[in-house]
Amino acid sequence: LTALVDALKPPRKILLMVKAGAAVDALLEHLIPLLSAGDIVIDGGNSHYEDTTRRCSQFKELGMRFVGCGISGGEEGARHGPALMPGGHRSAWPELQPIFEAIAARVKGEPCCRWMGEGGAGHYVKMVHNGIEYGDMQLIAEAYHLLHDGLGLSAAQLQTIFQDWNRGPLDSYLIEITGQILGVSDKDGQPLLDKILDAAGQKGTGNWTVISALELGVPLTLIAAAVFARSLSAHHQERQVAAQQLGASGKHLAAAEQDVVAAVHDALYAAKIISYAQGFMLLRAAAETFNWDLNYRDIALTWRGGCIIRSAFLNDIAHAYEKQPNLTNLLLDNFFSAALSQSEAHWRQTVVIGSRHAIPLPAMAEGLAFYDGYRCPRLPANLLQAQRDLFGAHQYERLDSPRGTFFHSDW
Repeated sequence: LTALVDALKPPRKILLMVKAGAAVDALLEHLIPLLSAGDIVIDGGNSHYEDTTRRCSQFKELGMRFVGCGISGGEEGARHGPALMPGGHRSAWPELQPIFEAIAARVKGEPCCRWMGEGGAGHYVKMVHNGIEYGDMQLIAEAYHLLHDGLGLSAAQLQTIFQDWNRGPLDSYLIEITGQILGVSDKDGQPLLDKILDAAGQKGTGNWTVISALELGVPLTLIAAAVFARSLSAHHQERQVAAQQLGASGKHLAAAEQDVVAAVHDALYAAKIISYAQGFMLLRAAAETFNWDLNYRDIALTWRGGCIIRSAFLNDIAHAYEKQPNLTNLLLDNFFSAALSQSEAHWRQTVVIGSRHAIPLPAMAEGLAFYDGYRCPRLPANLLQAQRDLFGAHQYERLDSPRGTFFHSDW
């Protein structure tokens, strides 16, 4: 480590790619005494944003600079360029920008790399990216489940469907690789996918996203459903016992294939809009809470290439924020509100089909519930407030009084 630091010309720029958590702090403990004022250390791992914020403060006190950079792209990103989401000490960016832009993936000549903000902003944006990734993957899995187990379509038929979907509004890396996966056979000629254990793993960034949403009061319902769907899948042996005792779920559909495929396509597209809308709601709440000047257009443009959630859909998001930088919610943009209106009937049809045939569609259903709740002018929370006031004297506000005026009743 000493030889590495001595070989670099000040101000040094050192990129760490180690496991998030204690390993980063352990390495910094050895590295910091070797550094000089003005040096820059970049953490390119999946660190928690609060750790990055703490490390930024530590480095500032020492006269050094720290940057937490979210990196997405996996193996392909390593070979062809990832999406980079740097944040931390702003003064480091002019020195890092040419290096990062040379590394990053490009879309139409533009680097998928933009400065996110102070402190832990870069790692926070990457965390939300991962949460949206959970949502995207779960929605695709639910579409596959309904078409494969419900409609009885073969892997070859599904491959054709996903390849066709990838030429329309669902054009994305995850739809593309789903079609690729469906075309792979095992040694015996049978689809390899059919032989993979249905117990999904997770590294924790989805959990972090949901926890942050709870802390900031953001209804991240679809992404939470996606995280919990993975948790349920992990209870594999217990599900086998439940299938025997409670009766296995999942019944074949007696419906026209073409109609169901079209409905599932629109349901997937509509629910995807909700997933991204919730993700950007969380980013807005974080920006307000942590005093970050996040540029939502730049975030969407950064995600267009190199990363796992890259898709043509992100151009529409970038355009929405280009028109209205302070847009409260993506659902209020004319393009997305029209898209949801056009897809709503098929979305409802898909959720009903899943319920009627005992095929779980947690993310699609949660997305629809959010859509209905978000545009409902009067929710039953008035009853919740009355209950809270009765058993705990928590008080309530009235429709005929100014907000902030509280009442208590002797029920």
